[in-house]
Amino acid sequence: MPETSKFTSGRVLVVAFEGWNDAGEAASGAVRMLKEQLDVYPIAEVEPEDYFDYQFNRPTVAVDDDGSRQIIWPSVTAYGPVAPAAGLPGSNVYLLLGTEPSRGWKTFTAEVLEVIEDAEIGAIVFLGAMLADVPHTRPISVFTSSENAAVREELAVERSNYEGPVGILSVLGEAADKAGIATMSIWASVPHYVHNAPSPKATLAIIEKLEEVIAVAIPRGDLVAESAAWVTGIDVLAGDDEDMAAYIEQLEQARDTVDSPEASGEAIAQEFEQYLRRNDGKDGRGPAGEDPWRPPTS
Repeated sequence: MPETSKFTSGRVLVVAFEGWNDAGEAASGAVRMLKEQLDVYPIAEVEPEDYFDYQFNRPTVAVDDDGSRQIIWPSVTAYGPVAPAAGLPGSNVYLLLGTEPSRGWKTFTAEVLEVIEDAEIGAIVFLGAMLADVPHTRPISVFTSSENAAVREELAVERSNYEGPVGILSVLGEAADKAGIATMSIWASVPHYVHNAPSPKATLAIIEKLEEVIAVAIPRGDLVAESAAWVTGIDVLAGDDEDMAAYIEQLEQARDTVDSPEASGEAIAQEFEQYLRRNDGKDGRGPAGEDPWRPPTS
């Protein structure tokens, strides 16, 4: 990667939203890990009343350290480095994390762009995760893309050819591109037959790719052990279900067939497009009414 890359030498924002764009909580999990590992603090937060339908994104109740019960409202928060000019690893990294808004996307986008402009951020990395027909036993497929020709040449990434329903990431991405901000996306494929559980293996795959893009070493913490335990847990489930084991074997064979440098990029892009079309109007957790692991019937 060029030393003058906006993703390494300037201020970069890493973005993830819970919900439709976040299968297996893989993308939001990656940003949460960055929040824990980097020295950041909240610099802006949206007003929940403006952007959330509480019947869709319900507030939750929790008990704080003092034993008091409190309501936690869905929201989106931007975080900035405590010492942005210190030159320390990660001191150029900003974060945006929260729940995908239910309404007011254009106003929400304008508000986020104001925060980006005020913080003098020059590049954005959008993180997402999709449900796909992939086996949990193989490396997680990661698809990188950009709508910016200069970024595609600089980072050797592709341009998505997808047409169809989109999430808030695409809306923010288009607005940022029009504002002259360099953007790119990292999407991980999560096995659709385990869509109800967080996927630390997918989070780990996103973290590894993000490190390459922003040139910041990100400590893994317990993520490697959690990823291995995730694989083992699914293996145990499959060991008790012959049909599930047979289906996973089919996915493994299909993955091994296309798992080559020449075919992988196109294959992953196709997974991405199939996922979005399959989940048109849904919340990213899998086709409605579909068995949690069996393939769709024709």
